[in-house]
Amino acid sequence: MTTFGMRKSLRASYDDALVRVPAALKEEGFGVLTEIDVRSTFEQKLGVDFRRYKILGACNPPFAYEALSANLEAGLAMPCNVVVYEDDERHAVVLAVDPTKTVAAIGDPKLVTFAQGVKAKLERALARLE
Repeated sequence: MTTFGMRKSLRASYDDALVRVPAALKEEGFGVLTEIDVRSTFEQKLGVDFRRYKILGACNPPFAYEALSANLEAGLAMPCNVVVYEDDERHAVVLAVDPTKTVAAIGDPKLVTFAQGVKAKLERALARLE
């Protein structure tokens, strides 16, 4: 169980989820800026095998602009990480960062409303994956 994120277990395959997640994020105004293939990195750098696991860096430009205009340190909580990994039953699990938790670490009350709005959008994106 995550304590700083939101979790969605899918019946879909990992490959299917990697198509559906960016589409669901796009519906909420997010684009995927970065994609980190953890499995490939571990294999290349450490010579170890790891489950299929990708970290997607999602950004909603209007929210990013709002946050950075309020506090330049908000960039430390960007982009919003969304993780897709394959569980032991070969189904996809999707995790999304809870921006209310990451913004809380910055300690700026001006960012709280912003973070709540981003969280609501991420929750709706995850709900679309059903």
